[in-house]
Amino acid sequence: MSETKKGMNSTLKSSDTEETMDIYFTRPIGYRWALFFNYFDIHPNVVTILSIILGFAAGICFYFTDFWHNLAGVLLLMWANFYDSCDGQLARMTGKKTQWGRMLDGFAGDIWFFTIYIALLLRMWNQNIPFTDINWGIWLFIIMAFNGFIMHARQCALADYYRNIHLFFLKGKAGSELDNFVQQRQIFHSLPWKGNFWWKIFLYFYGNYTRGQEGQTPEFQRFFKKLKETYGDDIPQEFRDKFRAKSKPLMPFTNILTFNTRAIALYISCLIDMPYLYIFFELIVLSSLWLYMRSRHEKMCKEFYEQL
Repeated sequence: MSETKKGMNSTLKSSDTEETMDIYFTRPIGYRWALFFNYFDIHPNVVTILSIILGFAAGICFYFTDFWHNLAGVLLLMWANFYDSCDGQLARMTGKKTQWGRMLDGFAGDIWFFTIYIALLLRMWNQNIPFTDINWGIWLFIIMAFNGFIMHARQCALADYYRNIHLFFLKGKAGSELDNFVQQRQIFHSLPWKGNFWWKIFLYFYGNYTRGQEGQTPEFQRFFKKLKETYGDDIPQEFRDKFRAKSKPLMPFTNILTFNTRAIALYISCLIDMPYLYIFFELIVLSSLWLYMRSRHEKMCKEFYEQL
């Protein structure tokens, strides 16, 4: 194995949770950017901010209907995604992993897609519903709001949660970013407002984010509570291996529901000037996969709870 490949592999979270496209395309490019930024001693959080700027610019490009603006949007969003990969790799490479960085990293994708949804809404506002002479009107706003604020947010939050659950059983607490609402609220209330204003604002919304994840996973919450009562922090390796084996087949679904598949659908639909295809893809295909993934994971957790 080459030194470059060894170095890149050391910056990955785990082979279980990485997507094939990321391993062979996104991560290698992100790793080279990480080497570049590390050479100039640039903090991972700065890279995350750059990715937000690039993603915001990409979103603006998708407002236009011509091919070249949309191609620019595709390239800018790909560039933003390289930086999104790079910041995590850089953090693991340099040890500069911070809670701010994790929260900012999650915030980046939200900014990208919020901008994209607004751009697509404005782009299609005066157009007709496909194969009809009826203007989209308020229905477009309702569908976009439902897709963005409800389905997209819940899908990505649950995918992120399932990956961190898997990493917890694979690598333990130190190798996962599995947070909970009670923990985040305790941190929030322990800090004074003076000198911590923005940090507390961040903690408040991040706490709500973790509460939303927990609200989607009642069977996991019941199982995890029983697991802690039974074993504490000393979960037997045999039990960890069993959970990992059951959880691993669901990891491809978590990847589909986050970026690459979603982005490819966006790229194609915008480049051929049929952005409504992306809206229906999210509404029908991704929502169905989310429901299926959630159902399987909850059933799995119920079975483990009954074993305990």
